[in-house]
Amino acid sequence: QLHLVESGGDSVQPGGSLTLSCAASGFTFSDYSMSWVRQAPGRGAEWVSTISRAGTGKQYADSVSGRFTISRNDAENKLYLELNNLQIADTAMYYCAARRAYSRGYVRQEDYNYWGQGTQVTVSS
Repeated sequence: QLHLVESGGDSVQPGGSLTLSCAASGFTFSDYSMSWVRQAPGRGAEWVSTISRAGTGKQYADSVSGRFTISRNDAENKLYLELNNLQIADTAMYYCAARRAYSRGYVRQEDYNYWGQGTQVTVSS
């Protein structure tokens, strides 16, 4: 059973924008903090952002702060990540992940209760 399914990845030019979505099922979405983690080829996984239950708290990696916005819709069991002013360095597979505790920085799948299959974002000119 797929608990988290990401979508919205695409190929864009530098300076472009995308909105990623993550649809959750099979667990009580509103009970979990949600995060985005990205993995680029040849590079380690990077934590991107976390949103708390009910969306009252949001945290961002320095590399994306001011350009990316995380949000959630608990009525629809969906998580979003709005990516603006995309840079080549943002090219990566983006994963959504669920974790009960509200915390930042975790990048391993085993640190989360649920982990998606990823959606690819490619930024190139």
